[in-house]
Amino acid sequence: MDRSLYIAMNGAKQTLMAQSANANNLANAQTTGFKSDFEQFRAMPSFGPGYPSRVYSMTERPGTDLSNGSIYHTGRELDVAVEGQGWIAVTGKDGKEAYTRAGDLRLTPEGLLQTGAGLSVLGEAGQPIAVPPAQKVEIGKDGTISIVPQGVNATNTVLVDRIKLVSADPANLEKLEDGLMHPKQGGVLPADANVTLVQGSLESSNVNAMAAMVEMIELSRSFDMQSKVMKDIDENAAAAAKLMQVA
Repeated sequence: MDRSLYIAMNGAKQTLMAQSANANNLANAQTTGFKSDFEQFRAMPSFGPGYPSRVYSMTERPGTDLSNGSIYHTGRELDVAVEGQGWIAVTGKDGKEAYTRAGDLRLTPEGLLQTGAGLSVLGEAGQPIAVPPAQKVEIGKDGTISIVPQGVNATNTVLVDRIKLVSADPANLEKLEDGLMHPKQGGVLPADANVTLVQGSLESSNVNAMAAMVEMIELSRSFDMQSKVMKDIDENAAAAAKLMQVA
């Protein structure tokens, strides 16, 4: 069988993987603080005995678009958006510190401060933030959490903790399968006092839904082309086998 069939098959496989990444971006077009992923593969000659006349598609680790989404006002006191560059420290599902831009915060019945995805928000000491029962909660521009305890005069505020806000060179961050950002070198990032928040606001996803739809159509056409190539190769192989039988 001609090796071109495997080349076309490989191209179709990579196109399907790209379509999967693009579909995930499109599905998260309305997810708070979501960062879109790039579909990434490149041509690679197949080296071996003889001249490398065959070129395969090689999968590469996809990158992430870390550009900021737009900030929109919600008026909810527990909603925060990172202003400019920076990240909110949270505890990932594996128990390790990770970073997100999703500021749709909430309080559990136990008083733990979590994101909308149920991840615990960390304080400057690197521990989950617990908020005592309060009649009002305010999050300052620097991430400080102040409350008016229940049964206390509204002018008496108490400082609870400060959200750990970090900054990092985008080249040193990577998105893992949990959808959170992690330092490429491992470990944790130090708090950065220069990172600020906007209370009562959220950052939208940076996915361009229209561009993602166009990309989906282009990838679908590419897959159809690869499928047609495989069909033509199969037909040619069948015709060649028939000629050999005649001979």
